[in-house]
Amino acid sequence: MTAKRAYMDHNATTDLRPEARAAALHAMEVLGNPSSVHAEGRAARAIVERARDEIAALARAKPAELVFTSGGTEAARMAFHAGRTAQGVQRLIVSAVEHDAVLASAEASGLPVEILPVDDEGRADLAALEARLAASDERALVALMLANNETGVVQPVAEATAIAHDAGALLLCDAVQAAGKMPLDFAALGADMLMLGGHKIGAPMGIGALIIREGLPFAALAVGGGQETRRRAGSENVPGIAGFGAAARAAREGLEAFAALGHLRDTLENEVARIAPDAVFFGKGAERLSNTSYLSAPGLDAETLLMALDLDGIAVSAGAACSSGKIGRPRVLDAMGVSGDLSRGAVRVSLGWSSGAEDIDRFVRSWSRVYERTRAKVNASVTASVATETPLAAVES
Repeated sequence: MTAKRAYMDHNATTDLRPEARAAALHAMEVLGNPSSVHAEGRAARAIVERARDEIAALARAKPAELVFTSGGTEAARMAFHAGRTAQGVQRLIVSAVEHDAVLASAEASGLPVEILPVDDEGRADLAALEARLAASDERALVALMLANNETGVVQPVAEATAIAHDAGALLLCDAVQAAGKMPLDFAALGADMLMLGGHKIGAPMGIGALIIREGLPFAALAVGGGQETRRRAGSENVPGIAGFGAAARAAREGLEAFAALGHLRDTLENEVARIAPDAVFFGKGAERLSNTSYLSAPGLDAETLLMALDLDGIAVSAGAACSSGKIGRPRVLDAMGVSGDLSRGAVRVSLGWSSGAEDIDRFVRSWSRVYERTRAKVNASVTASVATETPLAAVES
């Protein structure tokens, strides 16, 4: 019988929550289009609006501010489109550690894109943001995520928003990775728009949302019908929305339990550091999500390491899931100034609501075996090199 695998890649996607599965299955049995005015349509509409209320509560936003999307990527495209066409935005300032979905959407927007640097812990450089905003009178839209998907580092979004607003700029916050893992308050962050993704919190894939500050001009990217108060045309994905709403409620009620994952994460890092004193944990000096550890040690190779861990029944990643199959120098670590030797061996461990202490034990045992083999090869190479050197006494004679 195959042993149960240790899934430790929850920042890529997490388990479908039982509540979300039940809600989605129930919605599949409800006949009706939410835009129809008859009883069946009203029943479908009620499901959508209950879910909207739950997701808005998770983000501490107003339900009317929330527009459903197919996920975070579409939300980013919608935000940049609205910035260019309805909000007077003439340039974009995107942090160097944003998700590829945000960076690629920015580059496809038709607006000039400036990259905002980060410090060696991966935090946005707010002084650089002030300087970039002051350098031009053109209205800017700043894109800054709340928590990084690779390092887990939490960004100073509220401070960045204040700087942006003082300069007449707007701010888009990618909260896809942060939602359900830390308290989220759209109003307190001050952001103008905020992105969410369902499958990161235990909803089905293919559902997300964009929250748009009340009163902010907005132009739809998808046009046609009048759905989502004419902000996103197309018949709503009722089962996906229902699952998203149920997952949002479960995530909101489980925030305290999720924070307790920090103990498991710290145990993993302490054990790895005990075995490998030269191990590095990226972003450890900053505030991080409680579930995320991005680590490496000199001489390790991420591709070899991921294969070995996978064969041992452990699923982790070398960074963002959309870069799967393209293991190379991680862009986020490059932005943090991490050396190539360390970044080549970096793997991300991310825990979820279903993780346990046994997962930590399995990872530490498997990772340490690869580390010890690497150290043995390095030591053997050094020994061989020393042995082939010509003795000084022979030279002198």
